[in-house]
Amino acid sequence: MIELKKNPSKGRLIAVEGLDGSGKSTQIYLLKRWLELEGYKVFFTEWNSSVLVKKATKKGKASQLLTPTTFSLIHCTDFADRFERQVWPLLCAGYIVLADRYCFTAFARDAVRGCDPNWVRTLYSFATLPDITFFFNVSTEVAINRILEGRPTLKYHEAGMDLGLSTDPYESFRIFQGRINQAYEKMVAEFDFTVIDASQAVNIQQQFVRKIVVEKIDLARFRWKVRNSL
Repeated sequence: MIELKKNPSKGRLIAVEGLDGSGKSTQIYLLKRWLELEGYKVFFTEWNSSVLVKKATKKGKASQLLTPTTFSLIHCTDFADRFERQVWPLLCAGYIVLADRYCFTAFARDAVRGCDPNWVRTLYSFATLPDITFFFNVSTEVAINRILEGRPTLKYHEAGMDLGLSTDPYESFRIFQGRINQAYEKMVAEFDFTVIDASQAVNIQQQFVRKIVVEKIDLARFRWKVRNSL
């Protein structure tokens, strides 16, 4: 298996992973706001947000034209563009970079979709290992209920409907996301994930997240320096 290199920069990289509906995006947003309000240099990036491939991804999904391989390649292109233009430069500049999903999403999803795991990892071999990776562990039942609270239906690819697991999108979601969760669990020890019980109250989870960040990162190094006025 390809190993990710440790972060050699003066910045620190924090990633969150978990199923759709695990609450990871809420937690990293709360962490971001807290760090900003405390006066630290912070940058945020999220999965599938590169302007370079965003239109192509949207069009491919809408037309249901993406094979597991093209899906994987498009997401890796998105990741590589953001890593080269945003993540790595800001890490070198001494920022705390927060990533809503990292390459581990690809390691889990793409393998479940049928891509060779070694091939997928080779694609992302340029990536830096996060200093902290939070894995928000939650059951598929809780995840699906949370998603449906905000919208009436599941998205086609979110439910894994492209894999033909079931004609029922809800059952397909349970199977697809269940397999992804198993893939995540296999990576916990390998990549030293910090596992959080995502069924707990939002504030309880956030307290734990902040505690880990304070323990593992010397935050004082990342505080904005205020120049004294004459």
